[in-house]
Amino acid sequence: MLTKLAEAADKDIAAGTMRDMILVNPDAFTKYSGSMYSSSPTTGDWESYIADDLVAYVDRHYRTIANRMSRGLGGHSMGGYGTIRIGMKRPDVFSSLYIMSACCLMNAPFPANGNRGAGPRGEGARAEGAGAEGARGEGARGEGQGRGRGGFGNVQAALAAAFSPNPKNPPDFFDNPTKDGELQPLVVAKWAAASPLAMIDQYVTNLKKYGAIMGEVGTQDGLAAANRQMDQIFTNFGISHTFETYDGDHTNRVVERIEQKVLPFFSKNLKR
Repeated sequence: MLTKLAEAADKDIAAGTMRDMILVNPDAFTKYSGSMYSSSPTTGDWESYIADDLVAYVDRHYRTIANRMSRGLGGHSMGGYGTIRIGMKRPDVFSSLYIMSACCLMNAPFPANGNRGAGPRGEGARAEGAGAEGARGEGARGEGQGRGRGGFGNVQAALAAAFSPNPKNPPDFFDNPTKDGELQPLVVAKWAAASPLAMIDQYVTNLKKYGAIMGEVGTQDGLAAANRQMDQIFTNFGISHTFETYDGDHTNRVVERIEQKVLPFFSKNLKR
């Protein structure tokens, strides 16, 4: 597992940098690998699964403190995207957020003619950071273990299934942002609407309800610019948060950051 979450928790507890906590590590993979933690009739309502179904299940079956002040949400890459996406909408469920190297903060498809990143059936589509440096499937599970059609090499299919689903369009049941080499304005608009950088100003009131928000990204990460932009937007709107950059790329220090930053952050900020 990319994060080595259990091992990091054991080390932190032994070192006294983390109190006992219940760690929940959900599987958010679909046939296209990544769910993007979105609500889609094609791949499922992952927003409600995380914020409602999973929380309710854990509260019923484990000795939790069933209160938002004792729940946090965090993730890396696709999981970072899910953290800010769900976090903006659900301060009634969570009180602390840790956003690690979030992918897909700005989703901008482009025409297929000679451009980067052939999508499904050769049709070009791109989301910021969704590629070699971006959403490789390190969500809440953090495993990066591509399942389905070629792992997160299927990133375009995963994004289309999440952002532009179409139950009337078999066999994939999603719409591509391009058709016959031309951008489809409605589909492009749907992708843009799923971009956290374009959504934050709609959820400022919600984000100000959080007791603690932390963001981070490696300086050599291809997602650094977009994550820094998120930090600046938070600052512009007066959203209390902390943001750090560190010497590293998208994955090479994730285990260390989980142990030294993420788990101590939640231990400090979640109420007992």
